[in-house]
Amino acid sequence: MTGNDPFARAAEVPTFTLTSTTVVDGGTWPAPQYSAAFGVPGGEDVSPQLSWSGAPEGTQSYLVTVYDPDAPTQSGFWHWAVANIPAAVTELPENASVEGLPAGAVQFPNDADAPRFYGAAPPAGHGPHRYFVSVEALDVATLDLPADSTPAFAEFNAVPHLLARATLVVTGEIPAA
Repeated sequence: MTGNDPFARAAEVPTFTLTSTTVVDGGTWPAPQYSAAFGVPGGEDVSPQLSWSGAPEGTQSYLVTVYDPDAPTQSGFWHWAVANIPAAVTELPENASVEGLPAGAVQFPNDADAPRFYGAAPPAGHGPHRYFVSVEALDVATLDLPADSTPAFAEFNAVPHLLARATLVVTGEIPAA
């Protein structure tokens, strides 16, 4: 799929470097990053390892999201959103969603209403889905939002504070039975 770019209408901002030992930009999710919660065989709902560098001066915190714009809904599917990651933190280990995030960080409920990472679960035979894994540098230490805020609401509130964005695009697909 090539349409439905989630950043097509977003303001252009500088970029910085985002890497992962779990997956590479343009690569496919390994089995553990698929969703056990949605019954994907081999899925474990393990959040990916992420490392970033080169965020601009003035960065006070980060917002990390994983979003699938190709989900068969009118609004895509948010798999993960973590805000208030302190500026001194430049890495999340694999499975940080479950095993622990940096002090002060908050996970918002994903589109399955769970405050954690839910792995890829494209419908069987639906074709490849793109997963935008993004780290956004913000000029505030915290997004002062209710704990039950949606990822979309967190993104909306981050826009006025956005200094830069780093993104990996990963694909996932489940063949038809």
